Amino acid sequence: MQTGPQIRNLLGLGRVLIVDDEANIRKIIRMALTKTGYDVVEASDGEKAIEVLGADDNPLVVDLILCDLRMPHFNGMETIAYFRSRYPSVPVIVLTGYPDDRVAATLLQQGVADYLVKPVPKVELLASVAAAMESRMDPIRTFG
Repeated sequence: MQTGPQIRNLLGLGRVLIVDDEANIRKIIRMALTKTGYDVVEASDGEKAIEVLGADDNPLVVDLILCDLRMPHFNGMETIAYFRSRYPSVPVIVLTGYPDDRVAATLLQQGVADYLVKPVPKVELLASVAAAMESRMDPIRTFG
């Protein structure tokens, strides 16, 4: 019988939803995360992210959401508020090219896992994602 960590290795490190209106940013992040072992899903804005997560009767399960702040349709603040209310156990990491200390403090007080400024070094991004993943309750460890 396989133990929890062995099962985790077979399943990958988890599924990450990247929400950013810049295709090149999504591509760079997707490549870094997939090479590390994460499954990645993308959305070009908050509205599309909400559609992706609730596309049918069987909503998509994600382990972490990386979300930009400045996007068309639903801005990042609205999108993050939706994620936090609908999926409170899923960590959200903010990625922004327009840092604002007040916004960062507010989002962190509201439960956002991290606030990263673009361009974020790959090592910092991967460390933030790993820390946010670890902060979630791991059902495999619980039952493994």
